This record gives sequence, C-alpha cells and structure tokens, in this order.
Amino acid sequence: MNDTIAGNLHVANDVLADMVGNAALECYGVVGMAAPTAVDGIAKILPTSRLRRGVVVTTTDAGVHVELYVVIEYGTNINTVSQNLIDQVTFALTEYARVPLDGVEVHVQGVKVRK
Repeated sequence: MNDTIAGNLHVANDVLADMVGNAALECYGVVGMAAPTAVDGIAKILPTSRLRRGVVVTTTDAGVHVELYVVIEYGTNINTVSQNLIDQVTFALTEYARVPLDGVEVHVQGVKVRK
C-alpha cells in the first residue's frame, strides 16, 4: 500500500529540540546540556529529561536555526567537539526530520571533568 496523500507536515520546534538534544548527547566530548543563561558564570548541567532546555530552535524564512548550549568534557578539543556537534545536528535534522537548516550555533557554557 503505497498511496500518496497530498498535504503538509509540520513538526513542532519542541520536537526538533528533543531530536537535537538527543543527537548532541551522542557526540564524544559532550558531558551534558546547559541552560542558555549561566547564572554567575556557572553552567548547570541539566538532567537528561530536560534536553530541550539546552536547545533553542527558531524558524526563519530560510529554515530552522538551532542554538546549542553544552558543557564539554575537560581535555577535549573544543573546536573539534563543536564541529562534531554541528555535523551530528545537521545530519539528524536533514535526514530524519527533512527540515531545511538555516544554521547551527554551539555555545560552550562550561568544561567539566568526567568521573
């Protein structure tokens, strides 16, 4: 049964934020998601049930713009981890959600030693 039905599919930004949060945590060097506003310069790692809070998704005319707020593992190359994050998020949104991407920004809110 391969019937094609005409119509549009709209994916909520919260759903995209969850996808982005899950993709980000799969990247090597990412300890966790952080709140977009660090209080007193201290980044608080959010529980995995709150991945959406470390991601800001906005819809523009060109597509979806994503901002990630992450905490990186101490000793890893921040530039390499950030580029891996951008690649992982781009792949997840273009391959799984099929949404056009306007850009991905990575904000490193802190560095933490893994135990």
